[in-house]
Amino acid sequence: MKTSALSSRHNYFEAFTAGLVIRHARGKTIDLTENVLLTNLVMNSADAHFNEQKMKASPFGKAVSYGGVNLSICIGLAAQDTAEQALAELGLDKIRFTAPVFHGDTLHAYSEVLAVNESDRADAGIVHFKHWAINQFDKVVCEGERRVLLKRISHWGDK
Repeated sequence: MKTSALSSRHNYFEAFTAGLVIRHARGKTIDLTENVLLTNLVMNSADAHFNEQKMKASPFGKAVSYGGVNLSICIGLAAQDTAEQALAELGLDKIRFTAPVFHGDTLHAYSEVLAVNESDRADAGIVHFKHWAINQFDKVVCEGERRVLLKRISHWGDK
């Protein structure tokens, strides 16, 4: 698996080819505040995200981070390399949460270009990505596919 790093100044549509795998540079530690804030904003009241005492008796042994937080962090970590030239987010699909994430875990992200397609716009094309978030033990905790409408360098230029 060939990995690459892209500069946000150069991640226009033309920079992506099917099969390209990107290891994103930054990581992010999950904080209790993020989990509580987003979980409350979407009105998710599941004990698994808030009730430490009840979760001690669960198979996890402690509260888990809400999947929406984990996916948001995964997409956010990928954004510098995959969305700095985005004109539109076209869709998220096939989202899977494959392992629990706990407060204090650190997530890193990888992305693979699944397809590069023309669009009906002369100034942009569509890139289909698969994103993965892994924890500090290199265990995949979340994955999903995303389609983005990206600017073409030939139209916008490298500014």
